[in-house]
Amino acid sequence: MTDADRELDIVLFGATGFAGRLVAAHLAEHAPERLRIGIAGRSRERLEDVRTGLGWSAADWSVLVVDALDEAAVADLVARTRTVVTTVGPYARLGAPLVDACAAAGTDYLDLTGEVLFVHRSIAANHDAARASGARVVHACGFDSIPSDLGVMLCADAARADGAELGTTRLAVRSMRGGFSGGTVDSMRTQAMEMRTDPSTRRVVADPWALAEGGRPPRTPRPTPGVLDRVTRVAKASPVRRDPDNGHFTGPFVMAAFNTRVVARSASLLGYGDGFRYVEYSDYGSGPRGAVTAGVVSAGLLGAVAGFGFSPTRALLGRVLPAPGEGPSAETMAKGRFRFEVTARASTGARYRSVVAAPYDPGYSGTAIMLGQAALALATGDEGLPDAAGVLTPATALGMPLVHRLRAHGFTLDVERLPD
Repeated sequence: MTDADRELDIVLFGATGFAGRLVAAHLAEHAPERLRIGIAGRSRERLEDVRTGLGWSAADWSVLVVDALDEAAVADLVARTRTVVTTVGPYARLGAPLVDACAAAGTDYLDLTGEVLFVHRSIAANHDAARASGARVVHACGFDSIPSDLGVMLCADAARADGAELGTTRLAVRSMRGGFSGGTVDSMRTQAMEMRTDPSTRRVVADPWALAEGGRPPRTPRPTPGVLDRVTRVAKASPVRRDPDNGHFTGPFVMAAFNTRVVARSASLLGYGDGFRYVEYSDYGSGPRGAVTAGVVSAGLLGAVAGFGFSPTRALLGRVLPAPGEGPSAETMAKGRFRFEVTARASTGARYRSVVAAPYDPGYSGTAIMLGQAALALATGDEGLPDAAGVLTPATALGMPLVHRLRAHGFTLDVERLPD
């Protein structure tokens, strides 16, 4: 079946959830009139309510009643459209039939997953099939992991233009206001439960190169560590450190465990260089206040992540963290923002810095724009899209066309070479 044979250009699966409604609203406002759009989910009544609430621009949208685990119905949906966008998670539990069907049918696919295990399995099950069918399977098209992936890509492109490859690269979260969605929290909970019951999955989640094509790049041999080296290594294990750029105190960034794996896959597919190494962290400021904040927030984040692995604490966290389908008010989202800085040292010694920022709530309104624009880029066939198929990343599937689209919606995506 060719694209011309398909009756729809985009189907949004999960349009009745909180994130799905935000994406639907973005598409209703910004999609070209010529695009044929459908919304899918389990309840016709709720889908029709969503369509009605979007006004005249969505009046002709198709309504498709499909259960995410009904493989025959999912396959029929996929065969009818050129692009599927899904906000239905946790993806490890609900996402496999849809992504498998898209890879087999040559249908482009985008999601909001933040689950290393789901993407790892998707690569193993679907990369070759998607390359053969021409499908672009693009995971992590929201706050996790578009800012990280595009920010590093901009540095890599700037270094490549100077004849260099990337080496040590760091992302610092300089400021952020807003929440993580209930779907993200539920995905974290689901993955933690699987890691608890299946020890083999822990190695996958712990491997920084788990999603990279070809696995970990070659390592430079190191001498056997002495006593002082071991002491230094223990000291470096502290989650609180100092930022080499500004001396501020830093701590873990909650999405780093996923974002870094997505960026590593982009690095392996786009060839950032064998010396590429990447970390992410949050900036908590300078002085005693910065040190205390870094320590307290870091301990809280690490405790919350660990708590998902145990039934009693998992139940407690479930009472205080947002549930799937929940989200903040429009007034709260309007106060959201984020600013990331990526600093990279190239193989020539040159340094580059990119800034990715937006005046949007990262997990909600910002994510809706990122996913919606990613879908429109594929569905409209933007000029300059990478010639690629398979299980991809935002950088490898969408690249500069997505950068241009996000800039047009108020995002900052800038890169510069720093003075020597």
